[in-house]
Amino acid sequence: MSTLAAIERHPHALAVLGSALEPGGKPSHAYLFHGPPGAGKAAAARAFAAELLAEGAANPDGVRDRAERESHPDLTWVRASGASEMRRADIDEPVVAAAARRPFESSKRVFVIEGADTMNAEAANRMLKTLEEPASYVHLVLLTDRPEQVLPTISSRCLAVRFDAPTEAQLEEQLGARGIAPEVAQACAKLALGDANRAMAMSLGEGAQQRANAERFARCARHNKLSDQPWKALINLAQTLAAATEDRLNEEAKAEAESLPKRERNKYEKDAKADAHRIWRRVRTSALDEGLRLTGLWYRDLACIADGAPELIYAVDRRTELEADAEGLSSHRLREAVALVDATRASLSIYPDDQLQLEALAYRLARTLS
Repeated sequence: MSTLAAIERHPHALAVLGSALEPGGKPSHAYLFHGPPGAGKAAAARAFAAELLAEGAANPDGVRDRAERESHPDLTWVRASGASEMRRADIDEPVVAAAARRPFESSKRVFVIEGADTMNAEAANRMLKTLEEPASYVHLVLLTDRPEQVLPTISSRCLAVRFDAPTEAQLEEQLGARGIAPEVAQACAKLALGDANRAMAMSLGEGAQQRANAERFARCARHNKLSDQPWKALINLAQTLAAATEDRLNEEAKAEAESLPKRERNKYEKDAKADAHRIWRRVRTSALDEGLRLTGLWYRDLACIADGAPELIYAVDRRTELEADAEGLSSHRLREAVALVDATRASLSIYPDDQLQLEALAYRLARTLS
């Protein structure tokens, strides 16, 4: 069964979801999949939905394939349109209204809500109504990396399903299977802190450039060589990633608008453009945060070397550079540097001028580490 293959390394999820899908099993009307980023919650939700929708179908494999591609009419996948929160509009029509309508093809309708912890009060109240009085054919799967941030009124009405972070060894094995050199795979597995998506991005995707930019930022501040403005590389990459996302969303909205009556088209395109820009901001901030996270880990590795524990470093493929940067530094100063980076990460979503924040951080780091 495809669902069991997707969750086989998660004992708790395997027990809960496996029994629900057995002959005579009774799937809950609502689940809360919780666990760290990259633990596989979305993949498991997609596979679980596929099995629910395939039950009793004439062509179950075809149903599973469409569900895995999120193209089945009885599967609704909800993502926040706001920059940092899920709004009422994200829940009203896609979930509350849709849940009152009978399935199109299957005997069930499945709704997957990503980032359940980001629902604002209005969205949560609307979701609560559906959770309290669901139709018999409705199944809701809420995903969160931060279960403690989900409103108790929401989480108490869901069956909690725990997903565990992959071990470093498991991540290394996954990266090695993709042809990544062993030392790089080991470093990416450690730097990902249990996030499989992040590990894959660092070794195969845009994360490799992000990591290089972050290391250059950290090293330039360490050696007080800021004339090249190393923060600009972090900002430019974040801008590129955000712009690509916004362009894609605008193109998708434009194509969707073509099928609408003319009187509705302008409003749809205007709303879609506003939503795309909010997501642009979220992607940009997330990319900058990842760059700063890697910057902080560079100083963390330097502190390990300064403390005489080089075996604890994460960036094992950069040992030579780390040893050179650690020379003459105290671990106390390096921990101060990590605290400065963390403070800037916390302020990114609050203050809009990220270039000013990163530039200020670079000079504070240079003073601290001089």
